[in-house]
Amino acid sequence: MLSSLHQEHLNIAKLLDLLKRKQSLIEHEQKVCYRLIRDVVDYLSEVSDKRHHPKEDMIYEYYLKYRVVDGEVGHRLKEEHDKLVEAGAELKEMVEMILMDAVIPLDQFTAKLQQFIELQEKHMDYEEAVIFPRLREALTEDDWRHLEQNWQIHSNADPLFGPEVAQHFRDLAGRLAL
Repeated sequence: MLSSLHQEHLNIAKLLDLLKRKQSLIEHEQKVCYRLIRDVVDYLSEVSDKRHHPKEDMIYEYYLKYRVVDGEVGHRLKEEHDKLVEAGAELKEMVEMILMDAVIPLDQFTAKLQQFIELQEKHMDYEEAVIFPRLREALTEDDWRHLEQNWQIHSNADPLFGPEVAQHFRDLAGRLAL
């Protein structure tokens, strides 16, 4: 299960790299496709916020319930997931305004985009370096079997990186050469 979450992190990282390239183009006053940026943010909202993070939360809540965990670590993951949802919603709102021809200062937009990218990257780094190793070390085969049963309930095909690309993400998949 952790290998699946790790693969999703790698997929998210590809999208964050795409956002970084778009940010660089904006900073160099080059033309960018804001619909593509919106599609990335939509994907992260649909997949990360509604599928990926709930899976992580399910595993982590089990871990917290059945293992002794020290203070800050116990609540940090959920707090970061909540911050990511909020940051994504703010960025999406700004992109939508741009797509409706609202005047948004580019420095404000690039600052919001940079903040979003950094938040995502720091969060994934924390999970990979701190959370996942703790889970590997603390949970038993029986724990993983129990979690696997619950995992199947949350398991849906990825609409971008899965076997079939959803209509909404086909342009994005083309840009990523999937």
